Amino acid sequence: MFHPRRTLKALLLPLAAGLALTALPAQTAQAASTLTNGGFESDGAGAAAPAGWSEYGTTAASFSESGGHGGSYRLSHWSSSAYQVETYQYLSGLTNGNYKLTAWVRSGGGQNSAYIALKNCGGAEQRTNLPVSASGWIRIVVPVSVTNNQCTISINSDANAGNWINVDDLTFASGTGGTTIKGSDVSSLAKSEALGGTYKNSSGTTGDALAILKSAGQNYARVKVWVNAADGYNGKAEVLALAKRIKAQGMKLLVDFHYSDTWADPGAQSKPAAWAGHSYTQLKTDVYNHTYDVLNALKAQGTTADMVQVGNEINGGMLWNEGSTSNWSQLAGLLNSGYDAVKAVNSSTTVALHLAKGGDLTGTRWWFDSAVSNGVKFDVIGLSYYGYWHGTLYDFQTTLDDAATRYGKPVFVAETAYPFRLDSEDSHENIINLESELVSGYPATTAGQTRWMNDIASIVEAVPNGRGLGVFYWESTWTAVNGNGWDPTDASSGNGWENQALFGYDDKALPAMAWFSHR
Repeated sequence: MFHPRRTLKALLLPLAAGLALTALPAQTAQAASTLTNGGFESDGAGAAAPAGWSEYGTTAASFSESGGHGGSYRLSHWSSSAYQVETYQYLSGLTNGNYKLTAWVRSGGGQNSAYIALKNCGGAEQRTNLPVSASGWIRIVVPVSVTNNQCTISINSDANAGNWINVDDLTFASGTGGTTIKGSDVSSLAKSEALGGTYKNSSGTTGDALAILKSAGQNYARVKVWVNAADGYNGKAEVLALAKRIKAQGMKLLVDFHYSDTWADPGAQSKPAAWAGHSYTQLKTDVYNHTYDVLNALKAQGTTADMVQVGNEINGGMLWNEGSTSNWSQLAGLLNSGYDAVKAVNSSTTVALHLAKGGDLTGTRWWFDSAVSNGVKFDVIGLSYYGYWHGTLYDFQTTLDDAATRYGKPVFVAETAYPFRLDSEDSHENIINLESELVSGYPATTAGQTRWMNDIASIVEAVPNGRGLGVFYWESTWTAVNGNGWDPTDASSGNGWENQALFGYDDKALPAMAWFSHR
């Protein structure tokens, strides 16, 4: 378990009044068509204004110093008192077109804002916030379309006393950025509505949760399938009904097969009761028939699945014990049975394999190396990444990038979430309910939840060769509604997750929905 501790007092300081950095008419005498001194190596340590760069605001808070990412030196922003500073470089004579700035960054967190922007490029300013990472360097990108032959690269801090960032190894070259999946899991929605759950937009008007998510920018919905669910939800019929609503909103559909009657995750991969006594050979047929049946019914009603997960968080395999990772050849047979069924219904549906190892480089390599060597077929890799369980953001980026590069496949975050508060709305204790469980720099506030999601999306956007597809939030609509608890066999079970939904305890859409409009 990952339990960083940090005082959040600095985050509560009032916004310091200061210079409006965005008003800067950013031009310098050193204008050129290529980025100068992007590694901050030209001057050594202690340069108040690194060669090629200009500064505005609390200029003493911007300087070069030892401890670079690639070379010997880096740019740092820091001061013992509150500060606002911009380190910028103006480029002119650019050929119009699409460009992408890449930078390696670290941050101790706590700032009012800390970001890298591309502005005065002819269109809207593009910016990427610096994720909080005090030790490991994280790569971020900022894409922009240059339409007026010029662009300003801007490194900004609006910070409290003692806050710091490091920036190094900037490159500015042709390229594009962005992610295609801005999704969330809405598996709990139908049951919530049946039990009286309501959803409101940010101004308090009651509406369809899917329409509210769509208007915020969600373009993909994830729905789980249980074989014979104890509570009568998340089976074939319910998925068909929900799929109609999802497609009516113009969203794409990810169907997440658990191959169980209840939750399948790293600690539980129990067979459906109907398959309990079946041989391995029969289980292969069961997987094929169940997968084909659900997907073919979706296709028949005009709501073909766009992506399918063959299994959910299958770190240890699925359909235990026959499909355990202790018997890879059998697990491979089951996975390929699912893959073949997906493709038999619709050859263009994407097949994903999903692990809950978002920050576990060694574990993810072991699993997918084993899958590849056993001939498992798949199109994309999905990883769950919860910062309070699965390692640091640096671990997350390292694992995600490695999976994309090592296997030559697109990657996406199948699940992530973050709390906007710690107390419970119902009587059931929340899974994350202590400050000691939070990720350093990300408080359990609406702002902390929003920052987490934007930073996760930025890390996915930075996956090399455009292989970062995007993110699914888990579980956006699972608010506290009596009867819609975690245990499908117990109507009185509570919800341990309502403090991580995207609707608040007043049922209103939360500010974190803004992440859906991330590039």
